[in-house]
Amino acid sequence: MTEIQKSQYGLEDLYLFPYYQTREAFLKATGHEAPAWDPTRPPKAWEDPKASQTQRRNVVYDFVVAYAANGALLVGADYKPTLDLLVLPKDQAATVNIPPKGPNASNVPGAEVPEVAPPLRALEPNEELFMPFPGLVAVRNKDLQPLEYGFNRNDRRLLEEIAAKLGVTI
Repeated sequence: MTEIQKSQYGLEDLYLFPYYQTREAFLKATGHEAPAWDPTRPPKAWEDPKASQTQRRNVVYDFVVAYAANGALLVGADYKPTLDLLVLPKDQAATVNIPPKGPNASNVPGAEVPEVAPPLRALEPNEELFMPFPGLVAVRNKDLQPLEYGFNRNDRRLLEEIAAKLGVTI
């Protein structure tokens, strides 16, 4: 069971590796400069320090939030975010690729493509991904938030049944 005792929380609580918003954040957290920006690779704000030690050419991560090639979030038939595998060459998995940001860093070549999603730990049986707002992924603890909240299809169906019994059209 998850040790997080909140009814809902951010996806970053599932990240396997630290996520660095900027090159400066990477320097502050690690004590060394991020590798030079490589415009031929997609942006990537996390690194797997053990990836370079593997004997394989590629590293496979079992759980990442699935995005389309254009960066759009992919959802399942239940309208919840889906998970997918991520396969990266070990040298790319082991390093960040953070584009420069700031006043003199607009229109950075290569930075407009979707970034490489961070790997996640497996969801616990009491956890599920959901979208509190369109396009935003969060985690819900089903033990602490067992009931669906907000107006949903079942509520609409119930109102339609009540209206039909009362002879009211909606």
